[in-house]
Amino acid sequence: MKRKIHAVYAALVAILVLFSCNGSGKEKDCPQITPVPTPLRERVLTAKEQAALTPDAVIKSLKEGNKRFSTNNVTARDHSAMVRNAAPGQFPKAVILSCLDSRIPVEDVFDRGIGDLFVGRVAGNFANTDLLGSMEFGCKLMGAKVILVLGHESCGAITATIDDAKLGNITAMLTNIKPAVTASQNFKGEKTSKNKEYVAYVSKNNVINTIKTIRERSPILKGLEDNGQIKIIGGYYDMHTGTVTFL
Repeated sequence: MKRKIHAVYAALVAILVLFSCNGSGKEKDCPQITPVPTPLRERVLTAKEQAALTPDAVIKSLKEGNKRFSTNNVTARDHSAMVRNAAPGQFPKAVILSCLDSRIPVEDVFDRGIGDLFVGRVAGNFANTDLLGSMEFGCKLMGAKVILVLGHESCGAITATIDDAKLGNITAMLTNIKPAVTASQNFKGEKTSKNKEYVAYVSKNNVINTIKTIRERSPILKGLEDNGQIKIIGGYYDMHTGTVTFL
């Protein structure tokens, strides 16, 4: 009821402003009224709709969503309605393995709504037993069509690994990323955490290594991929533009 009253009030104000402008006879006196987008009452994906999706179609939707995000043209959504609609069950399109970094709002980055994505997070977006099990759940049991490993610019876990940081459980965690540093020794230039190009190079190699780990350590996911039921891909997020480059 409050929303309806607010909408009616906004409409009346707009009409009054319009009439006052027309009465003045001066175009400069008329403010530019920007229409407020009406939130879409989206329904969540159904099991039948999920089953009809192909991995390529899901990848295409992720690319299109990221383009909308990076150009500030995201979809208007009624999240309250979507929360209620999603309560009975979920049929996501993809699993995104992202870094812990707070500057990467995964659902927003791909302009996806509630119930569209499984999101796993860990500093350095590597794949351990827990995350592999989560991805198997998302794809084998829940029907997701794509696994996207998402690395990013200026990753603290990458720089810490390059610097061989030692601190509590972080020390053990970073061993999962060290193979990417080893794989980056062919980099032509200064191999330090101060070199942004080197950090980016290691970050992308880390995504590639994570994909390799998924295929090697999960016969379930590799089997799904070999049968064409899913695709396992990588991406790299640009902090300055919000764009994802698919590797």
